[in-house]
Amino acid sequence: HMLRGLVTMDPFDSSDSLEGPSKTAATNAEVPVPWSRFSAWLECVCVVTFDLELGQAIEVHKLRKTSICYLSFPDSYSGCLGDTQFSFRLRQSVGRSSSWFGHEDAYNRDAPVTLQKEHAHFHGYVYFRQVKDASVKRGYFQKSLVVVSRLPFGNLFHSLLQVIAPEYFEKHEPCLETVCNEIDQWPAPVPGQTLNLPVMGVVMQVQIPPKNLLPAPTVLPSVHELDLFKCFQSVLIHMQMLWELMLLGEPVVVMAPSPTVSSETVLALVSAIAPLRYCGDYRPYFTIHDSEFKEYTTRTQAPPNVILGVTNPFFIKTFHCWPHIIRLGDLKMSGIYTAYKTFLHKDKSFIKRLLKGIQKKRPSEVQSAILRRHLLEQTESFILPLERYLESLMPPQRSMSPWKTPPQIRSFSQDEFMKTLEQAGPQLTLKGDWTGLYRRFFRSPNFDGWYRLRHREMTQKVECLHLEAICAADLLTWNKDKSEVEIVDLILKLREKLMKARKHQLPVKEELLEKLEQSIQTIISSLPEDLQTLLHRQ
Repeated sequence: HMLRGLVTMDPFDSSDSLEGPSKTAATNAEVPVPWSRFSAWLECVCVVTFDLELGQAIEVHKLRKTSICYLSFPDSYSGCLGDTQFSFRLRQSVGRSSSWFGHEDAYNRDAPVTLQKEHAHFHGYVYFRQVKDASVKRGYFQKSLVVVSRLPFGNLFHSLLQVIAPEYFEKHEPCLETVCNEIDQWPAPVPGQTLNLPVMGVVMQVQIPPKNLLPAPTVLPSVHELDLFKCFQSVLIHMQMLWELMLLGEPVVVMAPSPTVSSETVLALVSAIAPLRYCGDYRPYFTIHDSEFKEYTTRTQAPPNVILGVTNPFFIKTFHCWPHIIRLGDLKMSGIYTAYKTFLHKDKSFIKRLLKGIQKKRPSEVQSAILRRHLLEQTESFILPLERYLESLMPPQRSMSPWKTPPQIRSFSQDEFMKTLEQAGPQLTLKGDWTGLYRRFFRSPNFDGWYRLRHREMTQKVECLHLEAICAADLLTWNKDKSEVEIVDLILKLREKLMKARKHQLPVKEELLEKLEQSIQTIISSLPEDLQTLLHRQ
């Protein structure tokens, strides 16, 4: 059953419960859906139980609900006793590929691309408890509490689970109904604002960083940042290679001892190229029951651009042909197995600084801050020449005429860009084959995603400049010696401009749009009455 955003899941029920009207357990009365405030943060809250006798006999159904059931439990090789937290990511529906580009809402418009809502994937945040219990057959209590969201806020939702899960395991469903009601009172997630989120007597105070400001300059807890140093400590000397593999969207398998290590490492890898968005697929915790298992393990074609976090030893054989494998856990086996040669040289002084920090027992959060700053500066230095080149593709503002269609943005030329590197290359001390790295980057999903997003932003900027030119023009004077056909054509085009500006919420001052609307009305009033009537009806 569903309880106002709560879904209680049995792995043997093959129905799909992530959509449709919610119902209360007691009355089955329909509740208005969606709860707008609850839905701004979460898709649902799930309780997943497992039967030790029948668990291995579950028939796999390619349904989101069944996928969540399997992804909510560590596999038997992890040996997780007590409480364990981890995360996963799954497609909204089977066979639908990642498609974050092109979706626009108020939150995504103001949020950094790395923190935007996903419209083709769900993020699942899990609190799993496994403890000895003599009252249960086979002697173990096993249950997971899961929150499912489109928001990549790992820290926030794991903190939420730390508050509600222990209480739920003691008091069960009435507690969760209260929690869902409290979340439905939360303010909307607005980038740049300090938000107070009360739940079960605790107030979580967070701030979502605004666009173009990563990391956020705030002392408040981060909604998303991981302890990078803890995640990468065993592979620190390979950070340059890991950064390049992420930048290029290479296929990577992370073999870890537990879902916690697996999911944290995959998410840390994805964040290593911030503020650039990782545009390939990634699965913080991936199992043999995943609906994409066959797709990602086929040997008839090259491995896809995906990062998979796994814990089952079965994958050692399955993925032995993958080009890049990161093994964690056993110190003797830990490392990166790859034939990849980095384009850039290692920054030895940076590695020495981190290793010295280990010797001096520098706090992990300080080490993480050093690591994050280094990765951020390296990514920004890589992106800066591309941004400068994009600016040169913009039409000059003086070419904007209110009486002509907006000028076109010039096409991106890889060869032309390469020539600019001689004068405006990456401003880093790192030496190496930067040209080769850029050429490889151009073939990656990260370049495609970055360019499409930036091209859309540039197109909007051209539209804004053209609108401003129209608003600054003397439309009434232009109107005097024109035929009725030309005037009507102008009115229709101006109306279309206004509609697009408001529909796509272009960053144009509202007073400019109002001025343009008044100009349109003034022009209409100068026409014969029959034409006025016709235009007012449209």
